Amino acid sequence: MTKSAAPKRHLPTSPFRAPVVPAPKHFAMGDQVTHDVHGLGRVIGLEDGIAALVDFGSEQRRILSPYTKMTKL
Repeated sequence: MTKSAAPKRHLPTSPFRAPVVPAPKHFAMGDQVTHDVHGLGRVIGLEDGIAALVDFGSEQRRILSPYTKMTKL
């Protein structure tokens, strides 16, 4: 058997607490960021909560939300 990639649904009658969902990350134009795969970069464009356009020096990449591999410096 293989595990499903989908998260398990929390039932309202469950005696256990619902998992805490982290707040979405917000970036602004000009923010310096680091990405686990692409390295150091600067935010040069934003699409309302959908994606961020980041200049990594050698290339520009459109990073989609929820920005799991990208952190603000």
